[in-house]
Amino acid sequence: MNIINFITFLVIVIGSAALFIVLSGFAGLKTFSLSFSNSFDPDLKALPATGKFFAIGTEQEKALREITGVAVYSKEIQEKVYLSHKQIGHIAEIKGVDQNYIRATGVDSTIAVGKWTIDQNMAVAGWGIIDILNLTPNQVRNPLEVVAFKPGKGSVLQGNPSSLYNTTPLVVTGVYSVEENLDKKYVFANLPLVQAMLEKDSTQISGINFKLEEGADINEIKQAVEALFENAVILRDRQEQNISLHRMLNTENLATYLIFTLVLIIALFNVVGAIIMMILDKQQNSKTLYSLGTTLKELRRIYFVQGVLVTSLGGLIGVLLGSLLVWSQLAFGWLKITPSLAYPVEYQFINVLIVMATIVILGIIASKIASSRVTKKLLA
Repeated sequence: MNIINFITFLVIVIGSAALFIVLSGFAGLKTFSLSFSNSFDPDLKALPATGKFFAIGTEQEKALREITGVAVYSKEIQEKVYLSHKQIGHIAEIKGVDQNYIRATGVDSTIAVGKWTIDQNMAVAGWGIIDILNLTPNQVRNPLEVVAFKPGKGSVLQGNPSSLYNTTPLVVTGVYSVEENLDKKYVFANLPLVQAMLEKDSTQISGINFKLEEGADINEIKQAVEALFENAVILRDRQEQNISLHRMLNTENLATYLIFTLVLIIALFNVVGAIIMMILDKQQNSKTLYSLGTTLKELRRIYFVQGVLVTSLGGLIGVLLGSLLVWSQLAFGWLKITPSLAYPVEYQFINVLIVMATIVILGIIASKIASSRVTKKLLA
């Protein structure tokens, strides 16, 4: 193998290894990013088809427990409120949840300070809210003040402004920490307390969270719940609850793949050049074979197969080298985001197929272009 072929082979190896490593890195980042929202999001969630709230009766709750595949369900009510502490204010959302909420979601695993307690006037808030309001957990003397506007119509000028809202003190017993935006967004409190604050009765809720049994048919459960509420609710699975995040991650992954594929296309111009140089270098040998009866098509096939073999073998070795680096990162975490957090990567067989398919297809095109330079004029 001459120096030109060696450089061509090396470029293909490096390019395919880089593409595989980047795809594995994005797969790890996608899983890592979704793990934040998965702590808050149930397997399936029922939301009102219209408006903010819907009603659930005793018979409907009984029917929910009998749906095959539903391990547990949890009711919630959610609304925007104004939070106040020591003359510092912040707009967030209060989420009233029942005792099954931590079974339907994994939110209790995100508690960084204190514990998950939402009985009576106790609440759990995000770390961002604690920081903004300069709030101290378990502070009974200076609790968190929650201001919620009363439902109804009318103007502030028609009466006393204080009659337009309800104020409830809450003692924060636990602080959750997930990521910056979510940490500033929620305060969790007891469901009946929040219903009373919003002046809703015990049947009025804004959502139902479902934890499904392993292997459950999610489509059948959706149909059963929709029929039970007579299409007054819409059902969203975990991906549908974070459709914007999924679209963003998939778009970033596709854009990165296309950029690295463009780099590979440029690199595979070396394959075309190397094969053409080989054709010119072996011109006399090709003439001899042509004189002995080898057809023009067969000569082209020789150089075509050689180009495909070089690109395919280079791609395979590149994927193997990339796999070793990904496995070493999974085993040892030598590349760190923070001193305690290794850069997330994920080894997926589909990425192996994507890289090999890309290399082979581009290699076939490059080899076809180069081998077409073998003409009767060249052999004359």
